Amino acid sequence: MGRLKVGIILGGMSSEREVSLNSGRNVYDNLDAEFYEGVPVFMDAQGGLWILPWHLISQNTTRDITERLKGEARRIAYEDLKKEIDFAFISLHGKYGDDGCIQGLLELLRIPYTGPGVMASALGMDKHLQQKILRAAGVAVPESLLVREEEWRQDSQIVKDRVKEFPGYPCFTKPIREGSSVGVTVVRDEADLERGMEDALKWDRAVLVEEYLEGREFSCIVLEEEGQFHPLELTEIHPQSEFFTYDDKYMPGRCRKFTPPKTIPPDVTEQIKAEVIRAFKALGFRSYGRIDGFILNDGRILITDPNSSSGMAPSSFFFEQAACAGMLPSMIITTLIENAIRIHEAKQGPL
Repeated sequence: MGRLKVGIILGGMSSEREVSLNSGRNVYDNLDAEFYEGVPVFMDAQGGLWILPWHLISQNTTRDITERLKGEARRIAYEDLKKEIDFAFISLHGKYGDDGCIQGLLELLRIPYTGPGVMASALGMDKHLQQKILRAAGVAVPESLLVREEEWRQDSQIVKDRVKEFPGYPCFTKPIREGSSVGVTVVRDEADLERGMEDALKWDRAVLVEEYLEGREFSCIVLEEEGQFHPLELTEIHPQSEFFTYDDKYMPGRCRKFTPPKTIPPDVTEQIKAEVIRAFKALGFRSYGRIDGFILNDGRILITDPNSSSGMAPSSFFFEQAACAGMLPSMIITTLIENAIRIHEAKQGPL
């Protein structure tokens, strides 16, 4: 029996394409070559798929790769992906990657893949809908207000009055379907609100206005194994900026991360893990996911950002938490592939 052809899908059409490139490159580099043959599948900015030669993966940016595609890579049609790979390791982030789009394509092609299915992935991307579902399940989330673009354009003063009343200042404005803190603004007054709304509306047609939280931020990876859900060790986050910005997440030295937590007591850590599992189940996540949240200064635990996937750069939460469990990068990647294959073998209809 030959090695399993694992397609690492990277790049993409979202604002997080560079993050995706770093994730996919690291997954490719850490595949266990004894059992898997890595097949880099690059999605360009128009959604086209290309099989990359090894040397293109080392390029610094998706633009560097894109400029060399026609001469050095091989374009494939969506329906031909099944001929190229046996399994898809999804390293796309953001729109068209985390939101159910690529998952739907893989379901139609009957290709098993990492992460949740179409619906759970879509919920994991939509900040407004996920909060509604988590609230209904009894999971605490931040207070928020949804503002659609047409409401803002028709009468911004009405929106300003609503925000002043609830959730009040300070608060955050966020596009409802973006990741990596793209388009997020701290809002302290009406002038900030105008700027925050316009920044968020560059990325989506609706904005979530969310209460400002004070406390310690955390992140936790959850693995599904044999029908059981296992949280890895908790990471406590201390960003350099006022909130966990894009630069704090991806620029070296911009954030301190403690795995296990430095200031969160062990008993509270266990409470947080229990809430993380509740959120994972409530959203229908499968395979694995990353659940972020806050332990507030008053002791309340809030789930703020459930993610149906995780960044997989070398310094990511994912590998830090796996290391605490004694797992090398190649071991945790193998675990994800094996668990996902079992999950897809047991499903009836789409995942």
